[in-house]
Amino acid sequence: MKQFSKAARNRCKIKMAIQGPSGSGKTYSALLMAYGLTNDWSKVAVLDTENGSAHLYSELGGYSVLALTSPYTPEVYSEAIELAAKNGFECLIIDSLSAEWSGSGGILDIHSNIPGNSFTAWAKVTPRHNAFVQKILQTDMHIIGTMRSKTDYIMAEKNGKTVPEKVGLKAVQREDSDYEFTVVFELNQKHQASVSKDRTGLFRNKPELNLSIEEGKRIAEWCNNADISIKPVVLQEKDEQPQEDFSERINACKSIDDLIELFNSNPKFQASHRESFVSRRNQISVKPETFSKNGVHH
Repeated sequence: MKQFSKAARNRCKIKMAIQGPSGSGKTYSALLMAYGLTNDWSKVAVLDTENGSAHLYSELGGYSVLALTSPYTPEVYSEAIELAAKNGFECLIIDSLSAEWSGSGGILDIHSNIPGNSFTAWAKVTPRHNAFVQKILQTDMHIIGTMRSKTDYIMAEKNGKTVPEKVGLKAVQREDSDYEFTVVFELNQKHQASVSKDRTGLFRNKPELNLSIEEGKRIAEWCNNADISIKPVVLQEKDEQPQEDFSERINACKSIDDLIELFNSNPKFQASHRESFVSRRNQISVKPETFSKNGVHH
């Protein structure tokens, strides 16, 4: 029977996602957080797929930039991550992860160009994407990935008038991509961040905030805290809970925090119930009646 050994947080490298609509400040926020994590601009690198947008903030400090151009294959991203690690950077910003999924030469492009059955094509493409995700998770470096959000409009009150306001919806990446990260921030058009996932506990149930150097330092302190450990967990040979009962527990979750807590505390059900987790997450996060298309309220 296998056991996990005790783990200390000083071995932890944060894997963070910052998502939001165009103009919400993803690149700038990621840079501030990266400096907070490292306290040294020379230890920060950016993979830029956004036509040089990373250079717009060069006055902040001497961080490094590597421009990626199409095709945005998962292998190109993985090679760039390896290069950043070999060069000794402590924090890598991938700006953005969306190109690997929907950009020219990305996963969706690769899939559409494979002849024959669509399901068979996904069987060929998915392992390539999964290998890229594992590269992010296994590299001994802080990694911040930005993701564009699909946008829509809600009707909001402003200066006594009801006006349409642009908001971000789902990130342009694989549907369950947020489950891979330790912390996921969602930016709005006012450059304010809310947290949709937080395994650190630093931001859970907190009001919207501005991502800053100080917030990056808070996460760095959490990563470097050697006093926190986990108790050994014994792996059982058989699941003790029927599959159908666990599906009911997923559907009973009333909030994203409840869903994440259930996911994190039940690793043996994560793979087999991933689709159920994603489906319930979408039901909780997006209420169609509050959104509108092209400014028309439903």
